[in-house]
Amino acid sequence: MTSLDAAIGGPSLPQKRELKTALPGPKSKEILDRKAKAVAAGVTYSVPVAAVAAGGGVVVDADGNSLIDLGSGIAVTTVGNANPRVAAAVAAQAASFTHTCFMVSPYEGYVEVAEKLNQLTPGDFEKRTALFNSGAEAVENAIKIARIHTKRTAVVAFDHAYHGRTNLTMALTAKAAPYKTGFGPFASDIYRVAGSYPYRDGLSGAEAAKRAISQMDKQIGADQIAAIIIEPIQGEGGFIVPAEGFLETVVAWARENGIVFIADEVQTGFARTGTMFASEQLGIEPDLITTAKGIAGGMPLSAVTGRADIMDASHGGGLGGTYGGNPVACAAALATIAEYEENNLARRAQEIGEIISQKFSALAETDNRIGEIRGLGAMAAVEFVDADGEPNAALAKAAAGQAVAEGVITLTCGTYGNVIRFLPPLSISDELLIEGVDVVIEAVKAN
Repeated sequence: MTSLDAAIGGPSLPQKRELKTALPGPKSKEILDRKAKAVAAGVTYSVPVAAVAAGGGVVVDADGNSLIDLGSGIAVTTVGNANPRVAAAVAAQAASFTHTCFMVSPYEGYVEVAEKLNQLTPGDFEKRTALFNSGAEAVENAIKIARIHTKRTAVVAFDHAYHGRTNLTMALTAKAAPYKTGFGPFASDIYRVAGSYPYRDGLSGAEAAKRAISQMDKQIGADQIAAIIIEPIQGEGGFIVPAEGFLETVVAWARENGIVFIADEVQTGFARTGTMFASEQLGIEPDLITTAKGIAGGMPLSAVTGRADIMDASHGGGLGGTYGGNPVACAAALATIAEYEENNLARRAQEIGEIISQKFSALAETDNRIGEIRGLGAMAAVEFVDADGEPNAALAKAAAGQAVAEGVITLTCGTYGNVIRFLPPLSISDELLIEGVDVVIEAVKAN
């Protein structure tokens, strides 16, 4: 057990990779067969196991197989699955009450979470927060707030963006399959412009911002735009880190033109990138920031936080929802945030990122199929290419598949499907992380 494990309560499961069966094992297969008969076909999975326990840096399935977790449920269980402090907070709140609806009978937990987010998010100005259930719901509400504040309707999103699977957020999302195909028509007055993808566009931040601003000016008109929304590091699009100066220039232009700038930090938020929020490292103070995923240790919760005058623009009753800011989820969020702060997990994210980068940099010296190693902190990715520098989705898929078969939960992403991403829980030990990354590297070599 590392010192970090001890600091956050320690994993209750043996921290090792162990395969007792091929995947899926017979018990998992039985459950997955039942899934096929009971669950809608559109709900798929990438790792063929039925989880029964998880903690530290492992997930254990119904057959007793222990897999190294390099995905954190897509950046959700950042403080670890079943973190002792979070589990205790959930149990205590559930024993008191599980629901009243904040819009009917308010409770202190919701207020405490709002106060904490107002304090933690970037920007030295008065803020307000509203709580919801999912990242997509937070994005939808951020757009609502921006539109009512500006009295405008146009919204700008970017190439390679991912913002969710609801109707409005599908319109904001760039990639068609599997997120949008066949589900239209989508919400109107949504516009897409080119962003910054340094590896592929070769532009400086200033050049990419000039291109984006020109598109917005010419194709929409600044006086028609309610909001610009972007992930500071684009997640599903391939963990794309914009060139230096891109975001700052776009934010400055938005301010000059009365446009609300929304940072979608659903995936980047809460210590994942080596600071509490990625915006801090990228030099911006968003007008509004959307958060979810790592906010509550696995409980469903999301938020919109931002400038008080913008957040207060809505009429009474215009924001909310039956389950938004559920008291159990709020208790989990307060415990989760305490873990980030008290154990300096942002620093741990930096250490994790350094290990991943070093391992793949060594491989890149002999394997020219590695196009770029990028990311911030424990949000790291490797983009694979062919001999011509074109996206190599086949390699990413094959290597990730082999790693999973060998007991390492590995996720792919990217507009072109050619990126393997790493989102390990910050509770993972160095030893387990290195073993997991080594398995992925050997899988790359083998394919």
